[in-house]
Amino acid sequence: MNWRQKLADCWPLLLLLPLGAFLLSFTIGSFPIALPDLLHTLYYHFVDPSQIINPNMETTLFNIRLPRVLAALLVGGGLAVSGAAYQGMFKNPMVSPDILGASAGAGFGACIAMLLGLPNIQVQLLGFLGGILAVFIATTVTNRFSQDAILGLVLGGMMVSTLFQSGTSAIKLLADADDKLPQITFWLMGSFNTINKTKLWSILVPVALGFLILFGVRWQLNVLSFGEEEARSMGIKTARVRHQVIIASTFITAACVSICGMVGWVGLVIPHAGRALVGPNFKRLLPTCAILGSTFLLLVDDVARTAFTVELPIGILTSFIGVPFFFLIFRYGSGRGNGHE
Repeated sequence: MNWRQKLADCWPLLLLLPLGAFLLSFTIGSFPIALPDLLHTLYYHFVDPSQIINPNMETTLFNIRLPRVLAALLVGGGLAVSGAAYQGMFKNPMVSPDILGASAGAGFGACIAMLLGLPNIQVQLLGFLGGILAVFIATTVTNRFSQDAILGLVLGGMMVSTLFQSGTSAIKLLADADDKLPQITFWLMGSFNTINKTKLWSILVPVALGFLILFGVRWQLNVLSFGEEEARSMGIKTARVRHQVIIASTFITAACVSICGMVGWVGLVIPHAGRALVGPNFKRLLPTCAILGSTFLLLVDDVARTAFTVELPIGILTSFIGVPFFFLIFRYGSGRGNGHE
């Protein structure tokens, strides 16, 4: 038994990665916190509230860092799982969660809200609805005008993405260069610096629903990745599985983009890393992608907020890190994990 098979059999041990990143993220920042102080504060807050806690530390931990850390974990895991599911459904390792225009639609909706000067919660809501609208249009075009479902989805996604990206460009042209335009531009580059408890709670339902759907069809994705004819011969209702994957991935992607802006490469790179580690079996691949994606994005966010005096947009960092990381995974790892079990 080689190391990959051993790792595939004990993949739950990978949970130590996000746990370690979780603790590390609390200890670094403009207000550094020693690990013992962190553990004591967490214990007193949740287990023994009678103990006196430093109010500055409590505010930093539970009002600022905890929502941001949890959001990074949720978004990273969600985008990675969506990317893995889409790559299996489309049978294409170059597919990412925004293939059907969810990210472009969410960006367009959020930009409209910012142009109108709406509050943050409405920016998030319009972003989420914009992502759903974009995917709805793409799938509707596919159902009416294409005989090849997979090819039609790809083409429909390309058209819708281009349409909404053009709309976003028009909004940037109309925006006030001294006020709205910088806000829109920074949002589109991605950041977790506006995350709060309200935003975090608002995406839990769509992301959790998407996770449940995708984890529920893991074995069907295994069969579907062999091809349409093979899947039908085994009794899989391919159209229904595709719709379930699209709905789940759209909910996850639109919700994630609506709270932090455009974060690229996570949904493309992490599934390759997951396949390189545990193989292509979706029963192990999806939870592995959730673990790796959450850890990756949380660590990238740590770099974004601590490496320089000014916080960097996380979308820029994921691109800088994702491109060489993708090359290494694709060159040395993913090619050995393309077979099926």
